[in-house]
Amino acid sequence: MTWWAWMVLGAVILGAELFAIDAQFYLVFFGISAALVGAASLAGIDMPEWGQWLAFALLSLVFFFTFRRALYDKIRGGAQGFKDTISGDTVVVRGDLSPGAEGRAELRGSEWTIRNVSSETIVGGIRARIVKIDGVILHVEAD
Repeated sequence: MTWWAWMVLGAVILGAELFAIDAQFYLVFFGISAALVGAASLAGIDMPEWGQWLAFALLSLVFFFTFRRALYDKIRGGAQGFKDTISGDTVVVRGDLSPGAEGRAELRGSEWTIRNVSSETIVGGIRARIVKIDGVILHVEAD
């Protein structure tokens, strides 16, 4: 392929990653590799077509396995201080909740079903600590 065809292929792949598909940085390395093969061809490094495809494949694999995880974590990683679990958070119990009983509470703007897993009654209006999540039911105990 000609150098400009590699550049176009690289631009199309990068565009697909950035604008159309959320491929989680898989296509970025294919696009960069295609652009590098095009740049090498433009710089005068003549390779047969099978050599260009081999260089494209090798560059893609090397870049992918070397840089993807670090780049993905850096750009898409969690925000500082973000917890991916709600265990340990507290909710305000709406009504009295005897041991083993279920009730309702609000957490982060959503209504949840809560279950009292402690051996004492939780009085309505006080905070309870989430100890476990079972599907959509929060297991709580008095804080």
